[in-house]
Amino acid sequence: MIVAAKRLNQVQEYYFSQKLREVGNLVAAGKPILNMGIGSPDLKPSTRVIEAIQNSMTDSKAHQYQSYQGLPELRKAMADFYAENFNVTVDFASEVLPLMGSKEGIMHISLAFLNEGDAVLIPNPGYPTYTSVTELVGAESVFYDLKAENNWEPDFEALEKQDLSKVKIMWVNYPNMPTGASGSLQLFEKLVAFAKKHQIVLVNDNPYSFVLNANPISILQVEGAKEVTLELNSLSKTFNLSGWRVGMVLGNQKLIEAVLKVKSNMDSGMFYGIQKGAIEALKLGVEWFESQNEIYERRRLLIFELAKKLGCTYDEKSVGMFVWAKLPEGSTSAEKYVDRLLHEKDLFIAPGTIFGSNGEGYIRFSLCVDEVLIKEALKRF
Repeated sequence: MIVAAKRLNQVQEYYFSQKLREVGNLVAAGKPILNMGIGSPDLKPSTRVIEAIQNSMTDSKAHQYQSYQGLPELRKAMADFYAENFNVTVDFASEVLPLMGSKEGIMHISLAFLNEGDAVLIPNPGYPTYTSVTELVGAESVFYDLKAENNWEPDFEALEKQDLSKVKIMWVNYPNMPTGASGSLQLFEKLVAFAKKHQIVLVNDNPYSFVLNANPISILQVEGAKEVTLELNSLSKTFNLSGWRVGMVLGNQKLIEAVLKVKSNMDSGMFYGIQKGAIEALKLGVEWFESQNEIYERRRLLIFELAKKLGCTYDEKSVGMFVWAKLPEGSTSAEKYVDRLLHEKDLFIAPGTIFGSNGEGYIRFSLCVDEVLIKEALKRF
């Protein structure tokens, strides 16, 4: 009998992988399911981006293996994007590395810096992949609380009381998913100081900066941050390129070289045409963000209305492409609440518990749903 590796005993199938099978079965059975659970952009990329990938197909090197570090002009476009939008200077030759989506960066960073038995600080609630990757590489997940009463920011006094002797990586994510907390440069300054004090690799996962956010920030804006900090970013949410799988990691040369050592053993370079399209996307500018946010703002107002109909409360100042809503008083289980909506109202929303125990009592709506469908959901209540 063939037995899977022991490391798989430590992780579960990704919630959305499992739940979307159930949703798919209901749709196949004729149920009119409205999916407001997953953050997969439904809007199209810019025409300029599509044309760039189309025009690249006849280039002489379009279909060859590509550099593990990506095209120099892609790295330059990523560095220019950070300079223009965050006032952050990075050397495109050594301090930025293109990724096949920022999700793979979580694995690459973990493999680059963690040994078995090392510990990782993970936000609760937070992106589930931080935990699953930590377990897969044989490290220990050490959770730190994010709570509404603290604006979904870390409690540094509580962090200092934890045993940090084995901690090698700390994951942070601002603007925050799932809560929509914006974070601040003051918070980033505290995080960088904490990481320096304890010699921790601090990683800010930053794919939501330009979605309904009037003040995009990067942790690399903090003076001296590059000494201990990496930042992940993605074109998935910002430019509607989720299926293209384009991300980046930025930081000092030594940290980037460690990640590249892993990445160069995992793939054979990003497809040339996708890189050309990504270059064009990074040049789009503020008009692109404004046009996208007009659509997301209309959707968010409708989701607020839907949340009210459900008796939920929410923070109108939250940012990003989700609405994090607190369930009505007396609700005992987010997952039971979500299942009831799915089977009684044909509406799928993500339960807060998939992001950690501090997500109990909350649900998360995605804004990646057409206005017509949100209005249809409203009619069901």
